[in-house]
Amino acid sequence: MKYLIIISTLFVSGSLVGWVIELFFRRFVSQKKWTNPGFLVGPYLPIYGFGVVFLFAISNLPLGINILWLDILVHIIMIGVGITLIEFIAGLIFIKRFKIKLWDYSNQKGNIMGIICPLFSLIWLVVGSLYYFLVNPFFVDGITWISENLIYTYFVGAVMGAMAVDFAYSINLATKLKQYKELQDLRFEEFKKFLKTKIKNLRTKHDKNSK
Repeated sequence: MKYLIIISTLFVSGSLVGWVIELFFRRFVSQKKWTNPGFLVGPYLPIYGFGVVFLFAISNLPLGINILWLDILVHIIMIGVGITLIEFIAGLIFIKRFKIKLWDYSNQKGNIMGIICPLFSLIWLVVGSLYYFLVNPFFVDGITWISENLIYTYFVGAVMGAMAVDFAYSINLATKLKQYKELQDLRFEEFKKFLKTKIKNLRTKHDKNSK
């Protein structure tokens, strides 16, 4: 039970904080406007949740290496490779299953299918390293404290429940919209524009029929 609480707390924390980071990144860096960065309706990005769970697990994984600098180096390499792999698997699933590109690195050098690229792999490596050295020690203490004060798990459970419903709704919607040829390998922002247009057309048709 304790480990389930720890994993759930890490997942929820990563999903919420990741959404905020992406929100400001797209506002001030990539798109220059406020936009929901997630595939889901609510303010959470599950891929960041999985990333934080992975970071926590790897950072606290005993490797049995007695040389301190080598132990740290191996941990950092594992973090960089692991986060890139998570990003690739998530992106590939949505491209193959729903024909949607959640992000697109096609304009970056050395990219693979537009899903991963050396630049962002380096960024994830730096972010993972900062987590390993600066954040993880506080996370260990914080998660231990939360797991011992079960009242806070109600909030975690409520967010997990909302995410589950949101995920089921969004996946069902994407599955239905996959029938349209216009959605083949569509970027996520274009997908949302397409979705808004379809909803608007349906409402217009409904209003005409009701008159």
